[in-house]
Amino acid sequence: MDRRETLELLDRGDPIVAGSPFYNHMCEACQRAMQITAELNTGYHSPEEVRELFSKLTCRPVDESFRLFPPLYTEYGQNIKVGRNVFINACCCFQDQGGVTIGDGSFIGHKVVFATLNHDLCPSKRSTLHPKPITLGANVWVGASATILPGVTIGDGAVVAAGAVVTRDVAPNTVVAGVPARKVREVTDE
Repeated sequence: MDRRETLELLDRGDPIVAGSPFYNHMCEACQRAMQITAELNTGYHSPEEVRELFSKLTCRPVDESFRLFPPLYTEYGQNIKVGRNVFINACCCFQDQGGVTIGDGSFIGHKVVFATLNHDLCPSKRSTLHPKPITLGANVWVGASATILPGVTIGDGAVVAAGAVVTRDVAPNTVVAGVPARKVREVTDE
């Protein structure tokens, strides 16, 4: 199974059944991600070296405006897409099998968790994983220690307060806070 086939299955949201060839392939890909993040997270790297390692991890070119403060943790890495002028602060966790897209000009605070997988609710199928994408529009700001759950889309210009748990889509130009996150106000250019 190659990268393209894997991403097609993940993008379709096909279940990942424990013990299946697809599951075993994903386990191997996770080992690759652990090797690259271990290199990224140990020792000093220049901004250029950080971008090179992130590009290697995601298998995608990264714009020179991209900034990341390690450490960064991911289980897969190959389904993360970042736009221009994106900043990711230290200790963020990407469970990106379902896909994480971060739009241009977005800022991600310390210790943000992007969780794109759910386990099956049926106890006898609990080891089956269900991927769903997370999408951030342009100019989104996610505060420290927020958690974004599977299937969530955050609209352009939105703000997620520190510590929020986002379980539903966030409209453009709104601020959400709390557990679960709820709208607390609108964002204006003033």
